[in-house]
Amino acid sequence: MLAHSSSPSRKPPRRPQPEAGDALTEMLRGLRLDGVEYGRCELHGPWAIAFPAQATPRFHFVARGACWLRTGEQDWVRMNPGDAVLLPRGTAHVLASDPDVAPVTICSLPRASVSDDIYLVSDSATPTVTPPSHTMFCGSMRFNLDPLHPLVAMMPDAMRAGELARRDPAVPALLEAMEREVALDRIGACGILARLADVLAASIIRAWVECGCADPTGWIAAVRCPQIGRVLAAIHREPERDWTVPMLAGVMGASRSRFAEAFTSSVGETPAKYVARVKMFQARRWIAQEGMRITVAANRLGYDSEASFSRAFKRIIGHSPSEARRQPAAGLTTSPQAGPA
Repeated sequence: MLAHSSSPSRKPPRRPQPEAGDALTEMLRGLRLDGVEYGRCELHGPWAIAFPAQATPRFHFVARGACWLRTGEQDWVRMNPGDAVLLPRGTAHVLASDPDVAPVTICSLPRASVSDDIYLVSDSATPTVTPPSHTMFCGSMRFNLDPLHPLVAMMPDAMRAGELARRDPAVPALLEAMEREVALDRIGACGILARLADVLAASIIRAWVECGCADPTGWIAAVRCPQIGRVLAAIHREPERDWTVPMLAGVMGASRSRFAEAFTSSVGETPAKYVARVKMFQARRWIAQEGMRITVAANRLGYDSEASFSRAFKRIIGHSPSEARRQPAAGLTTSPQAGPA
């Protein structure tokens, strides 16, 4: 029996293809945001804080006192106590008790360490008997999707939990849990808030994908297509595979010409360009986050030489693999020429 089961003529089992309509669920199953650092901000009005752009997402939870949010040249948006907002690409923004107050940068405020990766920010270097008018819980996160991933590129600059709470029952429950932790101010509250914030941020993205994304023609619509969705899921599931048009057409169950036409019209670029971009997303994660050698990444992705791989990497990502290695923390940044179609 053992000899028969290990016969070299027997083909290894193939990974099952996702059922029609399940491709997006499969691609989101591994979605994860992990907190890098969090801070409790205690402020006395009037105040305004400018948060510069960064490569990693930012998160804010308003615990006490209404405030205003502005990203770029957009209008000011009011945030009430119990509101939360996720900025998935770390877009520059301002939070203020009043829009007319001149902002100061977040790095200019006094900061004291509370525990590992958690700090306390106040608007005064000396303690005051006056209780703060506003309390917020702010943080930076690490996203396991590349900033150039089509899903991330489609997200708005700011994703407010209040706008999605009516559509996803998990969002208001998490907001209420965070409110209770802030109100009780018990031992270890900051650590529990950090974990709740990680879950809430991922829930905000899920709710936006399922309920709030209004684009009926973009990448999400392509993933939801029963035929194209299977192809996209296969590419993202095995980016190191040497995908060809005939192979992808077989995943879709169509002829090469019909597949190429359907893919390009749905996704907005040819299968070859899309596969190349996904490969470079994976390569950047390997090199910048996991410290993989450039030669190893090139070999795993099927390139004949490190030189040809480096040229493709720079063309798609916007900088060389060696630069990504030198700047592992900030290497996952966007570049104008590398955006999705």
